[in-house]
Amino acid sequence: MNRKDNPIKKYAALCGILLPVAMMAGCAGTADGSSAGTDSALSSPAAKSDTPESADTADTQAQQTDTAAFPAFSATDLDGNTVTESIFTEKDLTVLNIWGTFCGPCIGEMPELGGWAAEMPDNVQIVGLIIDINGEEDTEHRDLAVEITEKAGAGFTNLIANMDFAPVLKDVVGVPTTLFIDGEGNIVGDPIVGANVDGYKTFVEDYLNGQ
Repeated sequence: MNRKDNPIKKYAALCGILLPVAMMAGCAGTADGSSAGTDSALSSPAAKSDTPESADTADTQAQQTDTAAFPAFSATDLDGNTVTESIFTEKDLTVLNIWGTFCGPCIGEMPELGGWAAEMPDNVQIVGLIIDINGEEDTEHRDLAVEITEKAGAGFTNLIANMDFAPVLKDVVGVPTTLFIDGEGNIVGDPIVGANVDGYKTFVEDYLNGQ
């Protein structure tokens, strides 16, 4: 994928933001340009750690830190439904997985996310946010996203990003990036950058246990 077409940079540029981290193939990468593997979780500007996150230290991500309100939005999902920020009020915790159809690690973790979504307790949900579908006319990337999610058995809601999400996307250094949002619409804990389903699960478990 041409770097100048990187969708994360597109949103950042519209907000006047220059991303500080090199992007490899459009996916999460380290500052020296190396790409994140499917089991890695790299620290983001919002994270406290400056080192890669492993499943053994994922509890660091689960610490309750200052919260920030997720911006109000109105978006369309892959089924054509209109979805607003009220989706977060339906559960105690939402796992928001930000991904792109160009990203190998994003696609690689999708079957595991789909399986996890089916096993989640009733008060938790996964929501995907796809960052490289450029409006309603971009049927190519929309159809590809549908193909990816259907093949992976990822039946959870996937939203198509628009400029309503710019306040969040301006801080995204790579995909997949996963955020955690409580029932009041606040971002809780630190983002996990890189595909790390074990890390997501650890955060959810610790959050629900009040740790």
